[in-house]
Amino acid sequence: MNKVTKTIVSLASIALILGLAFYPKIKQAISKNPEEEAKKEKGGPGGKGGGKTAVVVSVVKSTRLDDMLNSTGSILANEEVEIRSEIAGRIILLNIKEGDVVQKGTVLFRINDDDLQARLRKLGFNKKLAEDNEARQKILLQKEAISQREYDIAVNSVNTIEADIEDLKAQIIKTTVKAPFAGTIGFRYVSLGSYISPTTRIATLTNTNPAKIEFSIPAKYATAIRKGSTVEFQTENEDKTFIGKVYAIDPKIDPLTRTLQIRALAANPGNQLVPGAFAKVNLILKSKGSAILIPTEAVIPEASGNKVFIVKQGKSVPVKVKLGNRGEKNVEILSGLSIGDTLITNGVIQVKPEGEVEIKEVVE
Repeated sequence: MNKVTKTIVSLASIALILGLAFYPKIKQAISKNPEEEAKKEKGGPGGKGGGKTAVVVSVVKSTRLDDMLNSTGSILANEEVEIRSEIAGRIILLNIKEGDVVQKGTVLFRINDDDLQARLRKLGFNKKLAEDNEARQKILLQKEAISQREYDIAVNSVNTIEADIEDLKAQIIKTTVKAPFAGTIGFRYVSLGSYISPTTRIATLTNTNPAKIEFSIPAKYATAIRKGSTVEFQTENEDKTFIGKVYAIDPKIDPLTRTLQIRALAANPGNQLVPGAFAKVNLILKSKGSAILIPTEAVIPEASGNKVFIVKQGKSVPVKVKLGNRGEKNVEILSGLSIGDTLITNGVIQVKPEGEVEIKEVVE
């Protein structure tokens, strides 16, 4: 055996030894691939099947559809007044408690009227004297002992005193201040014994049931609104939708803003509507009846039209649809869907026609 032959035999022997040493590891590595491929064929992550696609669905139903006009406005009290006194004086009775609900006619405070009562008694005495004098002057006039002018002066004296008495009685009535309407007392700004004048702010009285909603609309819709029209609105501190009725429309359009001011009334038994709150108003111009509305994200636009996916027997089925009016979040479906269909609203990008799906959540 020559030298070259010996070298070849040696290399072959080394290769055989190495192959026997690493054979178990090579076999293990090779055996992994078929398992992974089998998993992929069964729909494992990253495979051809892709498994069931998780989706969010909603059941198609009929919804009221109206022509709506959106606006913004403010909540106002139905009635609100600053309680003040018409005359000056010292408070001797104070029946005002902050936050209390009072009825119409409830006495809120009373001012000391001792000086007025004294003046009234004095005028009563003066009236008696004036009447006696008038009676004597009348007798003298009948006897032609005095002129008509002198008698008229006596009569005028009686009339003047009677007028002064009526004025004092009116002043005395003003010393007692009553609630002009039922409502809730606001903050109080005086105390018992305070000396007040007509400029002194005593407290506030507010009635918020019903509440008023004031808003404006573009002038071009002026003929579309009527007294009694329905408005829906939400406030910044309440998620609930409230219903109101238009009761007053400004007879003129604002020349600066080219808008028309409108006021509506809404029931507010729980005082959820707080005066001064911002309101997002939807004015119903015309009711179209019922229609199918779906979320805009459920619609997939295509060159040939629009489609959506519904779930049937665990699979996603594409359906061609015809769209109607679009809103901020929803779109009207004129044809293609039926009441009761299970519509895929979330996850439509991942689903494939006739692909298996898993319903993760059902939303309204």
